[in-house]
Amino acid sequence: MELYDVVELREAIPNEHLPAGAVGTVVHIFGGPPTAYEVEFTDADGRTVAMVTLRADQVIHRDG
Repeated sequence: MELYDVVELREAIPNEHLPAGAVGTVVHIFGGPPTAYEVEFTDADGRTVAMVTLRADQVIHRDG
């Protein structure tokens, strides 16, 4: 994955109120090892609702 890729959560992150399937944008890549991604999740108005560091196995690259 690359910076600004759109990703989808494979699993819920309950403490951040993010369900599995939530869509976010990669805003930072930590080279690791292991590789991790800072992902920003926004509401329908574009306001940030969560900023979470996730392992590569927690997200799926989403086309479009």
